[in-house]
Amino acid sequence: MSYQKNAEAQGVIFAPYAPGYLNLCIRSGNQLITSGHVSDLKGKLGADLSVEEGYKAARNCVEKILNSVWNTHGTLDGLRVIKVLGCVNSTLEFTDQHLVINGASDLLHVIFGKDGNGYHARSALGFAQLPTGAAVEVEAIFEVMS
Repeated sequence: MSYQKNAEAQGVIFAPYAPGYLNLCIRSGNQLITSGHVSDLKGKLGADLSVEEGYKAARNCVEKILNSVWNTHGTLDGLRVIKVLGCVNSTLEFTDQHLVINGASDLLHVIFGKDGNGYHARSALGFAQLPTGAAVEVEAIFEVMS
């Protein structure tokens, strides 16, 4: 099965969108670099949100990223996930940012293969606040293999 089909089987929705204020995904050479995509979920991990809710929010971010990649590249096929940066809106005491961002990585592993083109470098960081009060923001870099 193709990466595109894998994503569709995971419920990722692909729809065209009109360009906005910023480019959500840009190609530079053989790389696709995405802007940060924020979760629909608002709130702060360690205060009003659980790790499980944050995990789902990180997955939501990657679903949006994949749609932006699709809008730029036309398919997910022939891509390799290189780097993921996960930003978690969290309290000073919250230290499970890595568990939250697993929601992003796990979806990429399912779609692109954990031992293959989905095996990526990653950072998971805590932030005092994110734009619009989003719980999570994720950005990613993909390599165009073909």
